[in-house]
Amino acid sequence: MSEIEELRQKIDAIDSGILKLLNERAQHVTEIGRIKKSKNAEIHVPKRELEIYQRLEKSNPGPFPNEAVRAVFREIISACLSLEQPLKVAFLGPKATFSHLACMRHFGFSTHYVPVNSIRDVFLEVEKGNCIYGVVPIENSTEGVITHTLDLLADSELKISAEVMLEVSHNLLSKAEGLDKVQKIYSFNPPAAQCRQWLATNLPNVPVQEVFSSARAAEMAAQDPASAAIASELAADLYGLNILSKRIEDNPNNITRFLVVGKKMMTPTGRDKSSIMFSIKDKVGALHNVLEAFARHGINLTKIESRPSRRKSWDYVFFADLEGHVEEERVKKALEALEGLSSFVKILGAYPVGS
Repeated sequence: MSEIEELRQKIDAIDSGILKLLNERAQHVTEIGRIKKSKNAEIHVPKRELEIYQRLEKSNPGPFPNEAVRAVFREIISACLSLEQPLKVAFLGPKATFSHLACMRHFGFSTHYVPVNSIRDVFLEVEKGNCIYGVVPIENSTEGVITHTLDLLADSELKISAEVMLEVSHNLLSKAEGLDKVQKIYSFNPPAAQCRQWLATNLPNVPVQEVFSSARAAEMAAQDPASAAIASELAADLYGLNILSKRIEDNPNNITRFLVVGKKMMTPTGRDKSSIMFSIKDKVGALHNVLEAFARHGINLTKIESRPSRRKSWDYVFFADLEGHVEEERVKKALEALEGLSSFVKILGAYPVGS
């Protein structure tokens, strides 16, 4: 025990040193914030954050894991940034939705999060200047793209500034003590779809009532002891619910991709992705020619999706993700070729590749 106590004393001394250094860092950040305000400069610089993560991960000798390095410094950066200026971020609320979890994964716990009632409202909060950023779901590895988000991106002038990959685990939550007591299930539509097989096997005769978010489902289940909700473990803690069954998603590799939207285009980082939308001319081989133009310039399209244009029947627009930043020369040349083949082209954003 004396050996353990000696090591603990060393750890305590290290912790005190870390705390001292954190406060020194905070003082420097506060001074930078003062200088930025005097020059009317941008407070939040995402590229600088990414450079910090990459530098520390590259120089980390271990055994402290790199994943934890990023997580720890995300919170340090988030807390220090709050000393410069509170960062306001809108998300599909209420608290404990997966959008909320994606926010915290990307921006940290010290950010000021603003829950809103719809994905459209997320865009509106940023467009009006009430929030600097918004976080919206764009696609799920099981159920595919969220078309409502695509349509809003098409209509909005906001730019995609980041992507967040979140492993989504669904749980059945309730005030009840067992599955046999559940008479109704509340769920946001995408989670219910991702748990379709489990529900059919375990609760085949229990109706599912759609609500506008998974956290709202948990709120309603907390008020109705004969009901349950499909939501996160965080929602169980927040709303005082029992977890009747964990990880009920049909696909265990269930990833949801979220987008961070803001008013400014991000500068290149060296490992970027760009998102575009375009409408092709109605003629034989039009789409083939577009794809060939990207291949000719060495551009890998990681995703392409079509949506009705909503201008006239059977008229479509295409959404595509491509490797590279729109400011890179090879991407510029590919987009120039695309403009010659398309009715219109819109850049939705360029941003670091999410991990």
